[in-house]
Amino acid sequence: MKKLLPALILTLLFVFSGSHNITMASENPVAKVITVEGTIGPTTTSYIERAINIAVQEDAEVLIIRLDTPGGLLDSTRDIVRKILESEVPIAVYVSPEGAGAGSAGVFITMSAHVAAMARATNIGAATPVQMGDRGFDDDVEDERDEQLSSQERKMINFVESYIEGIAKRRGRNAEWAKEAVRDAVAIGEEEALEKNVIDIVAIDLDDLLEQMDGREIDEFTLNTSGASVQEIPMSLQESVLRYLFTPQVMLILLLVAFYGIIGELSNPGAVFPGTLGVIALILLLYATATMPVNIAGYVLIFLAIILLVSEVFTPTFGILTAAGAVSFFLGTFLLFDDITATRIEVLAYIVPATILTVLFFSFVVSAGLRAQFGQVRSGVESYVGKQAEVINKVSPEGGKVYFMGEYWNAQSEDEIEVGKKCEITGSKGLTLFVKPVTKEDAHER
Repeated sequence: MKKLLPALILTLLFVFSGSHNITMASENPVAKVITVEGTIGPTTTSYIERAINIAVQEDAEVLIIRLDTPGGLLDSTRDIVRKILESEVPIAVYVSPEGAGAGSAGVFITMSAHVAAMARATNIGAATPVQMGDRGFDDDVEDERDEQLSSQERKMINFVESYIEGIAKRRGRNAEWAKEAVRDAVAIGEEEALEKNVIDIVAIDLDDLLEQMDGREIDEFTLNTSGASVQEIPMSLQESVLRYLFTPQVMLILLLVAFYGIIGELSNPGAVFPGTLGVIALILLLYATATMPVNIAGYVLIFLAIILLVSEVFTPTFGILTAAGAVSFFLGTFLLFDDITATRIEVLAYIVPATILTVLFFSFVVSAGLRAQFGQVRSGVESYVGKQAEVINKVSPEGGKVYFMGEYWNAQSEDEIEVGKKCEITGSKGLTLFVKPVTKEDAHER
């Protein structure tokens, strides 16, 4: 019994120490953090949804979304807002770092959060849909705005205003300012946003945000974030790749690679690599198109441009069809992503170079390949057709011999041709040439 007593004491101490450590670990709060930058799209939705699920599963105290965005797709924004409103874990949106902004879609996401915060030298606002955002109205003349807005645009404005008003009221924030951000595209800095009850906190950094959130009541739950350990949830490899894929610029590049590769393969059969690359780009383009809203008129104009540029090869019009194709391609790429909010393709940076490159590609590479395929054969036995040979042994349906290009050939003809006469080659089979007599008219033409 005396020997067992020390072992029993050590066991009890070990159990007590372990339970004490577990208790201390459980009391240490965890704050999950994700970073959302750039355009809001389907990948952003997937990223935020995955982060919320992880935060719930690991019983995080709060999920912080560091946000810096000029805006994005309305459908993706609505999905994100819905997931934030339905989240079982408190979510804080922190517009940071300094110089960052929450524009357009960012306003909706920020105002839907349980805690809305901004860093120094940041701004929020300008939530007007892009299609109605560049009208240049006189702010003092509301009638002018109403007159110039189309029925469809007015419906969109009313819908978005009502939507953001509901979000603001749900979180107890300034609904009137939210409507102004949509209607008049107003934007404000962090101090004014705090004064107008657009956000809850102005924080210097992440640690400051955690300290200021500590003790805040959220849906009958008190945040315990002071001294919380910060755990970053990075984007997965798939999300990182798709993030760049779902952008108009990359989609335009995929479009060009698909066209160049496939058409290059068709004009130069057997190259394999251009065709394979083109098909891969086309599959990625179709996948992105199924997710991103595109203007079908843009695709139609681009296909029309290809038809015009190819037609120039077979029906030379001294550049008229080429010029028409260039204009059609330019307009097609310009209109292709016209409906995408806050994501326009820069004309000088992308569209003009793409148009010039496409015209040069079709004018030189494609035209050379097509002419080589459909032009006259210039090598091999097929190139002998139409040329003349001299009869050495009388040629008849049974056979004969001719002399052509320094060589003696077996020959056959439906009509007999005497020795020393000229004959015209009409075809070949193996080492036998099929010939016909040369008439006086043929000789005269030669």
